[in-house]
Amino acid sequence: MDLPIVVGVDGSEPSLRAVDWAADEAALRGAALRLVYASLWERNEGASLAHDLGRPSQAVMAEDIVDTAERRARHRQPGIKVTTDVLAEEPEYVLVRESRTALAVVMGCRGRSSMTEALLGSVGVMAAGHAHCPVIVLRGGHDDRARSGARGRIVLGVGEKPTGSAAALRFAAEEALLRRVPLEAVLAWRRPTHQTTGHPLVVGQPAHQHEHEAVEALAEALREVPADLRVQRRTVEAHARDALLAASREADLLVVGARQRHGHFGLQLGRVAHGVLHHAACPVAVVPECD
Repeated sequence: MDLPIVVGVDGSEPSLRAVDWAADEAALRGAALRLVYASLWERNEGASLAHDLGRPSQAVMAEDIVDTAERRARHRQPGIKVTTDVLAEEPEYVLVRESRTALAVVMGCRGRSSMTEALLGSVGVMAAGHAHCPVIVLRGGHDDRARSGARGRIVLGVGEKPTGSAAALRFAAEEALLRRVPLEAVLAWRRPTHQTTGHPLVVGQPAHQHEHEAVEALAEALREVPADLRVQRRTVEAHARDALLAASREADLLVVGARQRHGHFGLQLGRVAHGVLHHAACPVAVVPECD
């Protein structure tokens, strides 16, 4: 079955920028684009209240929103197939359900204002933490313009366990190949706290050992990377979150994995994924990883 790329739209400029980005992605992959607007207002309040208040029905507003998004997508990429839907449900639950039959779910981010974390926490983190496919949040580029391939690099955050980022690696590698850009794989490592103080002759060897182990772990994680993909390997002594946020400043897309545990509802976002979703300087893709 050919799966679409799903975009959550709400009429805001950030969501329209997500439409631009997703349209470019659909064109790259030869996929369809599905634009979804979700709101409980019409169900809870009804068109009669809107009429009494002298305001347009939410249903009419919703149709205007998806129509505008559809026109923008077709203008951006005239050759792609676009479908739309308006659903009277909570946005986060709609996006999680849509993720079951999607290549990816794409959504905008409202920038760095004081409301960002609340908005992202209520929808973006919920979707990224429970989705069944990659969720891409359009961080960075706060002028509301999507710039595909501006920096010419895809960054992948690699965990210390060799198999811990397999799905994220496949997604990041495919993105890099489609865009014809290098993949920069970043693995952050830290020496144990008790080894960070003392005489250099005492702490130097353990630090070298930990760095060597990080290099080996990164090599193992990238063992099955496509032969025709240009890969830049980088190990950094730092917190993983800080290393990836720094790398995001020079990336077109930052890809991280999220663990999926049996017996739990969806993914369990760790501190690293949660941190980059809120603070990265470029779009972030959170990819489900199965144990």
